[in-house]
Amino acid sequence: MGESLDIIAKVDEDERFGPSGQILPATSRTDFKAWQKSVQTLLRTLQRPRYVATGLLPEFQQLDGRHAFIKNHQLPPYEKPEWKGDGTDANPGMPMDEKLKLYAKAMAGDPASLIEDLNSKLIELDDIIYCEHYCSEGGISMDDVDLWSRLRSITIVKGVRWPAKLRSYMDNLSALGDVPLYDEMAL
Repeated sequence: MGESLDIIAKVDEDERFGPSGQILPATSRTDFKAWQKSVQTLLRTLQRPRYVATGLLPEFQQLDGRHAFIKNHQLPPYEKPEWKGDGTDANPGMPMDEKLKLYAKAMAGDPASLIEDLNSKLIELDDIIYCEHYCSEGGISMDDVDLWSRLRSITIVKGVRWPAKLRSYMDNLSALGDVPLYDEMAL
């Protein structure tokens, strides 16, 4: 299975991992997807350089791991076709040294206005999550698995102001899943 959500659904169905059905199916809410789309460029700009710059995430402790991530994760405004490759005739795209410069520039830039934009978007999201324990009415669902994992990535960005309900949601699901947030390594 290539998709993490498929893996989670399979584990949730398998009685060897506990009572089945603990995670409800995804709802048909489109407001979360719309919100995610509205912050996609913003999050890519803020998060991606910080992942590789922390030096604390195990997958990025080796130079090869950092380079593999940079090679495969474009920064805005670039799209995958113009980013992928190595800039040679056989494999067109952007050369790795240019990708490294763009990541360094994104990390060195002043993110204050971007963080302010993100803070505003988090207030919007705070208004649409159901409660501090789950995002959709009825209990923990695949909506939470998807949303929380995306929001966890924001905790690597220093200076983000979390609305109270949304921050409680993040902390509650972190404790429930025994998956730490990135607050301690935020840049």
